[in-house]
Formats: sequence, structure tokens, C-alpha cells
Amino acid sequence: MDVLYRARAFQSEPKLLEALCYPDKGLGPPPATQARAGRMNANGISVFYGANAPKAAIAEVRPPVGSWVATARFEIIRPLRLLDLSALNSVTQHGSIFDQGFTRRLEFAVFLRTLSQRMTRPIMPDDEAFDYLATQAIADFLATENDPPLDGIIFPSSQAQAGDGALNFVLFHKSASVESVELPAGTNVEARSDGLADDEWETEYVVTEEVTPPEKAPSKTSEFLSEHETRGPRFSAPEPTLRIDLQSVRVHLVRGVELDTKEHGVRRWRWEKAGDDDIPF
Repeated sequence: MDVLYRARAFQSEPKLLEALCYPDKGLGPPPATQARAGRMNANGISVFYGANAPKAAIAEVRPPVGSWVATARFEIIRPLRLLDLSALNSVTQHGSIFDQGFTRRLEFAVFLRTLSQRMTRPIMPDDEAFDYLATQAIADFLATENDPPLDGIIFPSSQAQAGDGALNFVLFHKSASVESVELPAGTNVEARSDGLADDEWETEYVVTEEVTPPEKAPSKTSEFLSEHETRGPRFSAPEPTLRIDLQSVRVHLVRGVELDTKEHGVRRWRWEKAGDDDIPF
């Protein structure tokens, strides 16, 4: 796997257009100040959530009908060490009950299988604040204390339909850096939506880059400063892990949501409660 797909949902078109101008920032992991708590990260910890297919990435953001979802393909540009949680389901131990260490190894194998199930099971929105605490703690341990060090986790998608091979990828904060798109100094970037084809309205998103001639380009201090950068002391950024493919950016208008359900019947019974006089002694 040398590419990952990421999706981001928008409920207003102006914010979508702003992200399309600078997709390396707008479609990449959010800055720490905007990073909300997720399955594998605490509030304020920025990580990269991606998937092995655009459809799986869209499903994971749970977009409401009428919203826009922007997707992009990100190329992995350096080696990564990832833990596949689905592999933990097949962990087994063989040995003799007379071996003093066998019981401990067996308990550890059961723990690993339970861990995989806990970290990948669907979580209801009302339960996220509490149920995410355990998975966040485990992810933080794997990101900081595991030996050898891990860059992220792979786990089956809980939103995509079973059997379609959809996988989620989480790259920890230290490995979630996206390579910046280089623009000439003074470049003015604008995005708009328009289009008309064959007398029918066909929405098209267009991003234009107006480049200032070198002799008229402003100094570096007046260039666009993204919200991902700090205005305080400058620190060395981590080595980029991902590079966005600008030609892969797509906008999806959510017109409906397809549900895969299993129906269960409901039986209803009425019975008359016995009075105290009817209870035999």
C-alpha cells in the first residue's frame, strides 16, 4: 500500500472552497488547535485518518445529506511501521498446561484478541466521549512507548459494508505530516464553483493560481501563513510522510445515504398480574 485516501466533510461551500485553495492543509490532518477527539486521538492531538479507498474514507466521516465531501489521494513518501489490528484476531498460543508460563501467554493472547475487537467495533455517537478514552489511551501507548516504535495503526472500517475489504489507517502525530505544496511567492489562489454543459447545470470546481512576476513578488513575510504554522518561535517540522496528489482532489455532494440493515421482529404480550388473594400458600 503506497497511497492513502482522506475525506473531509463540509457543511458550507465557502469553507470547502477555502480548503480547495490549499488542499495540503485543508484536506490534510487538522492543526492541533482544531483537532477534535477521535477513536485514536485525544482532543488537541492531530493525527492522519485515512483509508485504502475513497468510498471507505467518505463513509468514515459520516457526512449528512446535503453536505459536501472533498477527497484526495496522498502518496506515502517514506517507509512506515504500522500495526495491523486485524492480525491480532489470529493470535494463538500452544503449549502444555504443566508449563508455568503457558497460562500467562494464553491470557496475553486472549487480551490481544479482545484489544483488536475493542478498538475496531462501532461506537455510537452518544457513547464516543466515554468509549474513546480506552482506545485513545492504547493508541497513545503504541505511539510513544511501543518498542519498536510504530507510525500508525491499520484496522477494518466499521462504517463500510462488511466484506468489501475497506481498511482504515491512522498515522500518529509524529508521522502525520504532509509535504507542503510549493507556490511562488505572492501567488494569489482562488477557488470557485460554476459550469454549464448541454443546457444543463453541471457543477465544476475550478482553482486558479495567479502568479506575480518575480520582480514584483512581495517579501517572504507577507506570504500566506496557514493556520498550521505558528507565529511564535519556529520549530523544525517533522519529516513529511505524505504528499498530496493535486490532480486526485474530488468534491462529492451527498444526495443520500445507503443503509445496510438487519430487520428484527418485535413481539408484544399482555398478561394479567395475579392479585394477592390468588397467590397460593
